[in-house]
Amino acid sequence: MKIFQALLCIIALGTSLACAPRAMRGGAGTANPGMDAPAMSTTLDRADIDYLVAQNIEALYSSRFWLGEVTGAAPQPIFAIWPIENATSEHLEDQMLTLLSSIETSLVNSGQVQVVAKSRQAALAREIGIQQGAIYNPAKAAQLGAQLGAGYFVTGKITGIDERLQKTRRIQYSLFIQVLEIETGLVKFQHEATRSKALKR
Repeated sequence: MKIFQALLCIIALGTSLACAPRAMRGGAGTANPGMDAPAMSTTLDRADIDYLVAQNIEALYSSRFWLGEVTGAAPQPIFAIWPIENATSEHLEDQMLTLLSSIETSLVNSGQVQVVAKSRQAALAREIGIQQGAIYNPAKAAQLGAQLGAGYFVTGKITGIDERLQKTRRIQYSLFIQVLEIETGLVKFQHEATRSKALKR
């Protein structure tokens, strides 16, 4: 009888372990290197953000503005990043923070410019009344730029065209980036990169 009860306990324990949720680690250097590759929804994920930022940054680094006014300039120009506007119908708060951090990291790692830290910029922006995701305002930009000592703002917006056909939903995202000279308000660079996501039910 005791042996039978013990067997039942072992079977029950095995069943509960088999049904328990399992956490997995993915990415390079793990047993699941391709875990991040599949899209899980139509929302922007890290792969989409990396792609959109890379396309814009590559275009910036090969632009006439960058090669003519930034590369080799002494002293190095000071860049700040104005909040990127979310003009989609999606809630992208976390994605927008990742997007801004990716742009900031790319500029810092270029070695060609000085970049105002987001934390310092955010504190001053709040004092002036600039909200996260605010549309670029030349008057407030000039005020903030003067306090930051910056000569240029990187700004832009992300848009999404949402389409549905029968059981398929597709969103075409576009990340539009501009570099504006704070003193003059002139657009020194602009570029747009696109990425599509689809979900079939």
